[in-house]
Amino acid sequence: MSAEGENGTQLRRDLNELVEWFHQNEKLPQEIDPLLLRRFYQCMYGDVEETKKLIEVNYSLRNRHPHLFIKRDPLDDDSKRTFDYADILPLPGLTPDGSKVSLYCFREFEATKMHHTEDTRAFFMVADCRFVTPDDAARPNILSEGEVQIFDMKGTTMRHISRLTISTLRAYIKFLQVAFPVRLRAIHMVNCPSYLDRIVSVVKPFISDEVFKLIRFHTVSMDSLYAFVPREMLPEEYGGSAGSLEALRTHTKKALVEHREYLMNPNHWLVEKSEKRNGHSWRIFR
Repeated sequence: MSAEGENGTQLRRDLNELVEWFHQNEKLPQEIDPLLLRRFYQCMYGDVEETKKLIEVNYSLRNRHPHLFIKRDPLDDDSKRTFDYADILPLPGLTPDGSKVSLYCFREFEATKMHHTEDTRAFFMVADCRFVTPDDAARPNILSEGEVQIFDMKGTTMRHISRLTISTLRAYIKFLQVAFPVRLRAIHMVNCPSYLDRIVSVVKPFISDEVFKLIRFHTVSMDSLYAFVPREMLPEEYGGSAGSLEALRTHTKKALVEHREYLMNPNHWLVEKSEKRNGHSWRIFR
């Protein structure tokens, strides 16, 4: 048998073991999408036991913060407000080193439009939708090797920072650091304002040194970003050729609508207390 065949056999064995373990584990919900399970496994470099630990941490944090991860609807008024003033956009394709890139930016700069908790819930809906969608339409069987995030700070003021909810910020960063089903490779901050140091002083206490080292601040121009993210992956408004922000926005909204039932289905997210996990109590959600 070839090495590729052996690897494929081992992958199937490991995934079958993980599926069986998942369904028998009372610390976990009833269902998991096969592609999401593969992401957990790849994130832990194919180590089954480490994959199990990551999965349990992921769902434990989700259920500790149901207002961010479980009680949600991509079409409700809160989500509409977020998507009307800000963009949360997975970008098409993969970088040469196999990373998936996502872009976050304001479309309107009035600070009162920011609702940090609701915006964070929208962020995780987009992420959860992406995790069950192929990373590269041209190569649907290829999974990303990591995650690159671009935050456009254009229009960010200290009034925006004053609207941060500390408990939400703490939950968001902890989930990103210890529970994300992909490896965080880099965070790029572009169009940084002159008072960047004041902004960093607010969020740095919540970020581990390991993650903080992944952050790159682009303070002069967009040119320094192109050394890390190919232009062809970026929107036209950022000097790229991946289409307009409007087109990418439309694609993301379409994906959210198509996955709305999945995102709202408690069978995929909610962990029941063991005495209730008998299959009948789920009827209240149907």
